[in-house]
Amino acid sequence: MARPMADAPRIAIAGAGIAGLTAALALARAGNPVSLIEQSAVLEEVGAGIQLTPNASRVLIGLGLRDALAPLVVTPAGMDVRAGGSGAVLASGPLGPEIEAAYGAPWWVVHRADLQAVLLQACRNEPAISLETGLRLVSATPLESGISLILERSLSGTGESPPSGSDAVSAQEKRLVSALVGADGLWSAARKALGDKNLPHNRSRTAWRATVPVDTAPPGIPRDRVGLWLGAGAHLVHYPVKAGRLINLVAILSDPSSGESWSGPGDKMVLVRRFRNWAEPARALIAAADSFLTWPLGDRDTWFGPGEGAVTLMGDAAHPMLPFLAQGGAMAIEDAAVLAREVQATPGDLAAAFRRYEAARRARVAAVQRGARVNGRIYHLDGPLGFARDTAIRLMGGKHLVSSYDWIYRHKA
Repeated sequence: MARPMADAPRIAIAGAGIAGLTAALALARAGNPVSLIEQSAVLEEVGAGIQLTPNASRVLIGLGLRDALAPLVVTPAGMDVRAGGSGAVLASGPLGPEIEAAYGAPWWVVHRADLQAVLLQACRNEPAISLETGLRLVSATPLESGISLILERSLSGTGESPPSGSDAVSAQEKRLVSALVGADGLWSAARKALGDKNLPHNRSRTAWRATVPVDTAPPGIPRDRVGLWLGAGAHLVHYPVKAGRLINLVAILSDPSSGESWSGPGDKMVLVRRFRNWAEPARALIAAADSFLTWPLGDRDTWFGPGEGAVTLMGDAAHPMLPFLAQGGAMAIEDAAVLAREVQATPGDLAAAFRRYEAARRARVAAVQRGARVNGRIYHLDGPLGFARDTAIRLMGGKHLVSSYDWIYRHKA
């Protein structure tokens, strides 16, 4: 890969989550200095597990991260789809060596904090990347000379003192950069600053997440496989993380009252009652969790920005999606690879590079968004429609269940 050049344009990235860190690393490796701007004072990844399907893992491997990730990831042996009520296996498919042989890259599951830590360390090892925390994007204005940013720096918890006689807890500053990439998630400040004032769509689903030590997980829950349980108005996903020491558990409920808070404590008894008619292993896994955090699920239409100047969006800032294809993180990782490739092709014309990136990504991410929405409806079907879903999955079989998403997993960003 190209190494950063002293006269290369500096690209600012708003957001230092998985999307922003991957983009920073890919852009730096392609020859561009990068300024990472993160509004949180401390980098802490929200959430628990993430599935890295082959289309995402091949990008991370291409960035040289395989050895760093190897002690942290799990390559699950397979996936089991079960009926929530009876616990019957509807279909089983392989996810181990067969996947890497078929797609040229592995299917990994990993704790988000572990993935973020590896990406963060790789970025810190790159002299072309600077990271500033406690700095929030307020506005972005394209100019002939670059992109003018107004940033708000938090003075609380940073060791800085407000001006004498002032009650201020933040201070604004201006900065001129060559380009801006918004990678700051579903409630993206960058997206708002670039002109989209619309709010995300509430999809009336609430996710409950927890981790369970593998030695306390019930015997009916495999330690080395992905599990997907389907039922009326709810579904359950579990898989190993932390090198197999924990089981990541996510329960998704149909919930018209779903709110806007990203994360909050959940009353475990609510979950126990909702799953009281499910098969015993599913109920036992929920009972084994000490506590749950909840967050409402939403998405918003694909939008990469105003389509002019050296500004664009990526990941959940551009195309947040429901988690029912396990592709939210994967699409952000793909974005990073495509963005870096296009910038490397025309480093002297970042606006043109950004337009090519957007054109390359728009149809694909929109298709994945649609697929996730469809799965969200299918997973929660009840009565005769639920029976028809289960029958169709049985007839399809596990191998075809995986291969039906070849168009996702074979993609090389």
